[in-house]
Amino acid sequence: MRRIASILFLVGLGVLIAAIYQQMNLTSEPLVGRAINAAAAKQVGAANFVTAVVLGYRGADTLLELTILFTAATAGGLVLGRPRSGAARDPDAGPILLAGADLFFPLFLVVGLYIILHGHLTPGGGFQGGVILAAAFFVPVLARPGTSLDQPLVSAIEGLAGAAFIGIGLLAMLEGKPFLTPLLDRGDLGTLTSAGSLPLLYVAVGLKVGAELAGLLAQLAATEASD
Repeated sequence: MRRIASILFLVGLGVLIAAIYQQMNLTSEPLVGRAINAAAAKQVGAANFVTAVVLGYRGADTLLELTILFTAATAGGLVLGRPRSGAARDPDAGPILLAGADLFFPLFLVVGLYIILHGHLTPGGGFQGGVILAAAFFVPVLARPGTSLDQPLVSAIEGLAGAAFIGIGLLAMLEGKPFLTPLLDRGDLGTLTSAGSLPLLYVAVGLKVGAELAGLLAQLAATEASD
């Protein structure tokens, strides 16, 4: 019965997607996209126009997304609770997995930071890089059951990153500009120091997302190990 229901759902979804595709006009450029392409480089200074939209044109919405992520991580932590202190410690993974975890930690760390710092130039940014940073710190925890992250430090990083994001936005308002308007010199388009304060915003987003996800995953692993 479940297979029949799944097949019917997939068929219905396919028909819906086909109907939407037939009504889409893919030959003309969207008006909003054309306007952003024409003005983003000058107004925001980001070579990656997605960054211009996420942090420049709808920064308040991005702040709400971070708030939702924080709320979800907090709720998840409350539901998971704390692991039992008397729980037996599981043995470590085999030497291959331990060596792999140690090998991938610096790789994930470098790739995550690179994506965050270059989010205003190339596809990527704080959210994507933050997830990779979370994986960098969570994989060693998986390879060594019973170990845990420094939760006070993770919470401090998360709080400071969120405060930095809001603080940069408020500084723009103090100068009479809209919330999260790029500050500082926009520099030369396409360079690492371009886009004003947008790279700083992405650093704050990446650290906040990484800290939240790493802390939540580590707490989930500890709770599972204590069962």
